Amino acid sequence: MGGNGSEVRHITSAEVTMHCRKSGAVLLVFGLSHASMAKAQARPRARELGVAPGVFAPGPLDAITDVAGVLVGQVTVDEADSVRTGITAILPHAGNLFLQRVPAAIVVGNGFGKLLGSTQVNELGELETPVLLTCTLCVWKAADAMVEWMLSQPGMENVRSINPVVGETNDGYELNTAIRSRPITASQVRQALTSARGGPVEEGSVGAGRGTRAFEWKGGIGTSSRHVPASLGGWTVGVLVQTNFGGVLQIMGAPVGRELNAHKFSRALREKADGSIMIVVATDAPLSDRNLKRLASRALMGLARTGSVASNGSGDYVIAFSTAPQVRRQRDAARLTTTEIGNTEELSALYEGVIEATEEAIYNSLFRATTVSAKGGTVEAIPIDQVKEILARYGIRPGQNK
Repeated sequence: MGGNGSEVRHITSAEVTMHCRKSGAVLLVFGLSHASMAKAQARPRARELGVAPGVFAPGPLDAITDVAGVLVGQVTVDEADSVRTGITAILPHAGNLFLQRVPAAIVVGNGFGKLLGSTQVNELGELETPVLLTCTLCVWKAADAMVEWMLSQPGMENVRSINPVVGETNDGYELNTAIRSRPITASQVRQALTSARGGPVEEGSVGAGRGTRAFEWKGGIGTSSRHVPASLGGWTVGVLVQTNFGGVLQIMGAPVGRELNAHKFSRALREKADGSIMIVVATDAPLSDRNLKRLASRALMGLARTGSVASNGSGDYVIAFSTAPQVRRQRDAARLTTTEIGNTEELSALYEGVIEATEEAIYNSLFRATTVSAKGGTVEAIPIDQVKEILARYGIRPGQNK
């Protein structure tokens, strides 16, 4: 909800124009004023700074939505001076996921977190709901709202069990100090789900990343993808992250965190939870849940490349799924008939791709994030000009890795 009691959500420019014509109102878009939105659009993605990890090329959008069928919806929730949070929804396809399930797996790097639904996903090897990301104390409200939304769908009249998958990071410090009020609503969850679409994904201080911080700077939502060459299968792997964790930032090996002196706050941070990261991995490669688990474990290698140490208070989770139609699972089907990738070199190429995409998605979450203030304080966006200077000293410059 906005400070005046109105809902803050993602809307199109056409909706902005129509509403303003009707009411003369000044609206918030994606939870930001027009000035703030322009500032967010001015902040670069990693590749604009010459930061392009790895050897494989990204997809056309360099986003998780490069994987055919994947949809993302986000709602940013700002309320008065003490709520800065939101919801990010990731849908593997546009159909009913309960009736047309996708193979999936979850890997835990460090388990200080609340990832609802994980045991059933790993027991059965399938995902039967969208994936929601939100704040720590909003997990159960988000799950309840998603279950209610799914039960209302056609074909669900006799359903008596649903396994909602909801992940979180804890934004309840400087920015979301009213986290104890569990400040999301069922209507906001439905909005995130129903507004999900393909195409470019908004990054930075939006959705579930509104109140987060990473490496002592403003964190948020980031995404990236990699396309594996045709000789190795021609598959695409995409990653979306919600960053809220610590460590000493390094960017393609450059000691950016050390040179920015971001680690000077580490003593104060030891007195509270260290944050977390949620990593969602999608691929169009026809993988079994077993091989999706192997793929998910490699995403943690991309996390490590950025300087994370998966500290004691961090919840580091990876959710991976395949959108390939030939491995989709029909509810109550008599048997599974699938054509999966076996243990071949194509798997190794996907492993490389997910490591690269995870690393770049984390950088995008930092670079695209804007400074956010609330009652508890201000979390500054990472200073792009200083980062560019540091990267240049280590031979990383804009334009060299597009």
